[in-house]
Amino acid sequence: MKNVVVVGSQWGDEGKGKIVDWLSDQADVIIRFQGGHNAGHTLVIDGNTYKLRLLPSGIVRKNKISIIGNGVVIDPWALLEEIEEIKSKGVEVNENNLIISESANLILPFHRELDGIREDTAGKEKIGTTRRGIGPAYEDKIGRRSIRIMDLGSQTNLDRGLDRALLHHNAIRKGMGKKIYEKSNLMKELLKIAPEILKYSKPVWLKIDEYKNKKKKILFEGAQGILLDVDHGTYPFVTSSNTVASSAATGSGCGPNTINYVLGITKSYTTRVGEGPFPTELKDKIGEHIGTKGKEFGTVTSRKRRCGWFDGVLVRQTIKISGIDGIALTKLDVLDELDEIKICTQYELNGKKIDYFPSSAEDQQKVKPIYQIFKGWKSSTKGIKDIDQLPENAKKYIYAIENFIKTTISSISTSPERSDTILLENPFDI
Repeated sequence: MKNVVVVGSQWGDEGKGKIVDWLSDQADVIIRFQGGHNAGHTLVIDGNTYKLRLLPSGIVRKNKISIIGNGVVIDPWALLEEIEEIKSKGVEVNENNLIISESANLILPFHRELDGIREDTAGKEKIGTTRRGIGPAYEDKIGRRSIRIMDLGSQTNLDRGLDRALLHHNAIRKGMGKKIYEKSNLMKELLKIAPEILKYSKPVWLKIDEYKNKKKKILFEGAQGILLDVDHGTYPFVTSSNTVASSAATGSGCGPNTINYVLGITKSYTTRVGEGPFPTELKDKIGEHIGTKGKEFGTVTSRKRRCGWFDGVLVRQTIKISGIDGIALTKLDVLDELDEIKICTQYELNGKKIDYFPSSAEDQQKVKPIYQIFKGWKSSTKGIKDIDQLPENAKKYIYAIENFIKTTISSISTSPERSDTILLENPFDI
C-alpha cells in the first residue's frame, strides 16, 4: 500500500487535475493540503468538464472521502458556491464524503479587498495575484489573528476574532485612505452560513490516523507548483503557501512517514501565469501556437498563460527540492505540429554557464537559456496509449527529458481525457 503526494514541478497549471482524477479512482481518501480558491483543477470525464477550485478532485467519484486540510485557506462563500455548482452536475456532496479541517483558516471580504488594493497601488511591482485574498489570509494566519472554521461554532470566539483581525486591517485601511470595515454585517453573514460549513468540520488529523490504521490508500493533492513555493520559488513572484511535497504532512496533520511516493506533474513545455522571471518564455508565433493549442488559460481566472520551451534545469531543481520520485509528463500532443523543439539544459549568467536557477530575483531575470534542439515529429500523438506507438522523434524527446532530469517518467498524457494516458508505472503499486 502506498500513499502518494501529487505536486506540480513547474509554475502550476501542469495538468494535475487529470492525473489526480486518474489516481483518485484507485485511492480511498483524497486530501487537498494547501492553497486557496485561486488554483483550479480541470477534470474531463466521459466528455463532462468539472472545474474545481477548493474541492479535492476525488469529490467527483463515488465512495471516496475528500478532505480539505488545515493548510488550505477557505473563502466560505466560494466553497458553498462550488459545492452547489458541482451538485448541479449530479455529483453528491455530503458530510460522509467531504471533511473540512476545523483548523483551516478563513478568507474574509477584507482579505479580498486588501489583495486588490495592493495590486492596484503596486504599479510595476505588482505580483500578479488573483485578487482572491489568499495572501492576506495567510498573513493573518501567521500573525495569529485569523478566523478558523471552528470559530464559526462560537459567537463569542467569532466576535473576539473579528475584533482582533479588524484592529489590524482597519489600521491599514485608514493609512491607505480607505473606509474602515464594519464588523456587524460580517458577523451576521458568517453566522448565517456557519451551519452549512460546520457540518463538514472535523479534526482531520484524527480522521487521517483512522484511515491509516485501516490501511486506506491516501492521495495528497497539491495546488500550484513548486516554483511558486513561498520559500523555494521565484520570490517574490510566488504564492503564499508551501507547495512542496513535504507540506502535505503539515497541511493535513500527519507525519512525514505517511508519504510513500511523490509524483511530480510536468508539462512537456513550460507555462506560468502572472508576473515574474521565465527564462524560456517564447514571445513569438511559436509561443502563441503552444498557448492556443494547449488552451493555456487559467481554470479560475481565464488569464492567458505565458508559454515557453521545457526548462530542464528548473524541473531537475524542483525534483531535488520536493523529493519527487516520478514524473507524469503532460500535454505531449500540444507539440505535435512543431518543426523543432528545445530543452533548456543550462543557463548563462554574467558570461558564465551555470546548471541551477539562482535564488536572487535580479539574477533570475538575467539568466539566458542554453538549449538542446530536437527535431519535431510532425504527426499526431493525441490519444496514444502505448509508448511504442509514439513517433520516434517524440520518444527521443521524452527519453532526453528523462535522462536529463534523472527521474523516471511514470506516465505520459496525450490529451485532456483521463483514458488518453501512456502508463509506465503506477505510483500506488511501487
